[in-house]
Amino acid sequence: MTWIQSIVLALIQGVTELFPVSSLGHTVVLTRLFGWGDLQNSDNFLPFLVLFHLGTAGALLIYFWRDWSRIIRALFVTSLAGRIEADPFGRTTWLLVAGTIPAGLIGLFLQSALKQLFATPVVAALFLVVNGVILLAGERTRRRSLVALPMTSDRPTDLGQSEVTSSSVLGVADNPASQLLASVSLREAVLVGMAQALALIPGISRSGVTMVAALQVGMNHEDAATYTFLLATPIIAAAGLLEVPQLFASPASTLIIAVVGGVVAAVSAYLSVRFLMRYFQSGRLDPFGYYCIVAGLSSLALFGVGA
Repeated sequence: MTWIQSIVLALIQGVTELFPVSSLGHTVVLTRLFGWGDLQNSDNFLPFLVLFHLGTAGALLIYFWRDWSRIIRALFVTSLAGRIEADPFGRTTWLLVAGTIPAGLIGLFLQSALKQLFATPVVAALFLVVNGVILLAGERTRRRSLVALPMTSDRPTDLGQSEVTSSSVLGVADNPASQLLASVSLREAVLVGMAQALALIPGISRSGVTMVAALQVGMNHEDAATYTFLLATPIIAAAGLLEVPQLFASPASTLIIAVVGGVVAAVSAYLSVRFLMRYFQSGRLDPFGYYCIVAGLSSLALFGVGA
């Protein structure tokens, strides 16, 4: 992989991993459109992508460092005490654990089988369209459920702008908006976590499907985005631990290119999450849904012409 290829793919990864438009789908499709199809046959292609993912995970850890400090503290406190109530953020912490396990197990057992789809641009383009439909359908279902619910002053409606703007989904004690997370059951947390496993399919966005699932269990867009990014962090980091060691057998020049790419991915991911957390204070998933449908159909048309 050249310097230009590494930097371009790292930028794509850093942005599209957090935007609900599928980083893997964009990587597979764009490498074909750029004429870089030989990269997908390289033994180092997947480890490169995973190192870019680690950069993204690092950016998420930096942005949500206060939340993660609370999570780690609550994990130790509640584990030693043997009860969730031992820490103010104990329940939220274990909801995150419950939501992370399903995707981790599914990825562990199905990752090898789904790797065969990674180098299939047509499949990725098709699922980009599917991803767009999921985002639009999720928003439509969300709006219908909100219209059917009685309007109350203590539950953010998200019909326009949330009644209360939150900076963290974890601040239950000092943030009224995060009361929505307190109403999420263990079963719902597991279902939301299982949704992100769909991102193993190129073209399906981890953040997109997880946000859709979170919206269906009653979160507003901002809390759903925060919960989604927190859920994604350990999965992305774990994937890196499994694949990055393959790079150690590569020449030093390859490692340098990969590391620089990871830094580029981290910077772009940090800027992306800053933007998205502001956007989802009042914005919805619809624009991303339309984008995925147009991008997927356009890619299919281009592949058909080039066939």
